[in-house]
Amino acid sequence: MQKIKFETKSEFRTYARAKLCSIRTSYKRDKIVEKNILSLLKHLKIRSVLLYAPLPIEANINGVIATCRRRKYKVYVPFMEGVSFKMVKWRLPLSTKKFNIKEPKNSFAVKPKIDFAIVPVIGVDGAFKRIGFGKGMYDRFFESLVPKPPIAFVQKEFCMTQSLVSEEHDIAADIYLTPYKTIIKRGTNGSRVTSGRWSCTKRRCRIFHRKKDGSCKL
Repeated sequence: MQKIKFETKSEFRTYARAKLCSIRTSYKRDKIVEKNILSLLKHLKIRSVLLYAPLPIEANINGVIATCRRRKYKVYVPFMEGVSFKMVKWRLPLSTKKFNIKEPKNSFAVKPKIDFAIVPVIGVDGAFKRIGFGKGMYDRFFESLVPKPPIAFVQKEFCMTQSLVSEEHDIAADIYLTPYKTIIKRGTNGSRVTSGRWSCTKRRCRIFHRKKDGSCKL
């Protein structure tokens, strides 16, 4: 875990972005993240999932999207609406919108329910909360989302600090997944660090259970 002490969220964000931008082995890292995510979703028997159209600084999960569609999962991605976003079905073609975010066409279907959410991060602080680009869109989205699914933060490099720089409204995750280190939040027992590549064994995945409505919970 990163030992540097950060005083503010913006200070940590600047550090983490510079660390991510310095990566020269993105393809290999992205492929490991892809395998980790697909393993997790398969073992949790996910039926519907929120993914994202990746920016260059984020883990490229286009392969995850393609595989999930082949497996007949319901795949949703963010569609920006004002200061937040809603979920729309993944479909081509994509158009580039504000902040260089790529989106499918708008959908006016009934608000979907998801079993799991894969969320990109710039970094994670000591409260297991998300440090993003500073726009607050994911925070506003999850604040209004009912029911709330388990969340996995993903990125191509481990960028976590023990400093508590997040704010109350920042979202927290159940899993923090990177190519070479994964952290699973274990409720009152604290966080459990798993070094090496993620392997979704029964021992690790039993921290989740599927409810009668089909959703997964810790």
